[in-house]
Amino acid sequence: MQPLAESKPVQSRRAAARNGLSVKWFLLFWMIVIGIGVYAVYSYTNHLKQQVLSELSTQSQQQLTVLKTDYEARIATLSEEVKALQNTVQTFNELLTFTKDNQSAKTDNSNKLYTQLSEVRKQLDALKKEMDLLK
Repeated sequence: MQPLAESKPVQSRRAAARNGLSVKWFLLFWMIVIGIGVYAVYSYTNHLKQQVLSELSTQSQQQLTVLKTDYEARIATLSEEVKALQNTVQTFNELLTFTKDNQSAKTDNSNKLYTQLSEVRKQLDALKKEMDLLK
């Protein structure tokens, strides 16, 4: 009967070896599945990051375009105002020169014109400063 006793431990060793081998394959399979999952999450995260960056880039370009057009419109408006004030200053200068030439001792209109001319020059300087700030 000894041959039967010896065959059982050999069979149990083989069964244990098969069970150990199947456990190793099972663990390897799950490690591979987990690795693939981690790689998929990493790839998807990078994809989302690139997509968000491209959307932000597009939005910032649109906002910059809007700001640029607004800036150019303001510059054009200020340029027109400066030209109008320069014309007004030129007109006041001509009027002042005419008044100086025709001034009599009885009237003192030149002081009023100097005051008006001074105010116009102040406005012109203020507009030039605004224009410089916008540039």
